Amino acid sequence: MNALAQALAPLAHSEGVNTTPLSGVWIFKASESRPREPLCYSQGIIIMAQGTKRVHLDEQVFEYNPDNYLVLTLPIPAECETVVEDEPMLSLVVDINIGVLHQLVRLFEEHRQAPGEGRMVEGRSLYVSPLGESMQDSAVRLAQALASPLQAEALGPGLIQSLLYHALQGEQSGPLFALARHNTHLARLERALRHMHEHYQQSLDIDQLAAMANMSPSTFHRNFRQMTASSPIQYLKKLRLTRARELLQDRGLKVKQAAAMVGYESPTQFSREFKRYFGETPQHWAGQGA
Repeated sequence: MNALAQALAPLAHSEGVNTTPLSGVWIFKASESRPREPLCYSQGIIIMAQGTKRVHLDEQVFEYNPDNYLVLTLPIPAECETVVEDEPMLSLVVDINIGVLHQLVRLFEEHRQAPGEGRMVEGRSLYVSPLGESMQDSAVRLAQALASPLQAEALGPGLIQSLLYHALQGEQSGPLFALARHNTHLARLERALRHMHEHYQQSLDIDQLAAMANMSPSTFHRNFRQMTASSPIQYLKKLRLTRARELLQDRGLKVKQAAAMVGYESPTQFSREFKRYFGETPQHWAGQGA
């Protein structure tokens, strides 16, 4: 095991997502390979300690492993493939704190180390970048701090800031800078996506979302598809279905209850779209996590 895997292994008690004493920091574990399947990624940074994952988005494949890390500037529904060999897959997942990102980008700009507009490729919702020694060291120290609630609370925020700092120094960090600059398409679209995630149970008006992003409806639709590989309606459907699967698996709800909680008026339509998206009926998932 490498140092990051050694620090994460004792904390990964369960398959899937494991919480930590630090808000916005998670540990993911998978003991077996899994074929390509739908998954809704959160906005964050994922650093692999062991194993390999491949993200399939709009005919592109993003592979990350212990040699590199994945950055998601927006929450993205995609398809994920997990490759496990001798040891369980372990990864450190850190949500992007927008407030901390803004502070760091402001410092980069004050010290004239931020990329200029010409170098800032903002039209990407995710990217893979090589894991340098400094960022790896920050990840190991953060993982080690998670073993102690005291260390996690006392040292964790600074270690998260260190991790984000090194990500901003990465080879392909343009989208992170774009996310922190208020007038970029990426930052404006992020505001609309945040609203969708907070109100996905409701009927959403495309004109209203476009206004939140300060775009015309046609520009909003074009940028939305470019960033997420989905139309706004398709994105909302994927988000609702993913949340429903979580409700069925973790809370053991009945199909009709889960459908209603994520905004479906027709359980029949919900079941049909759920099976089309996940390849299994909602009944298959009910109570699996209990």
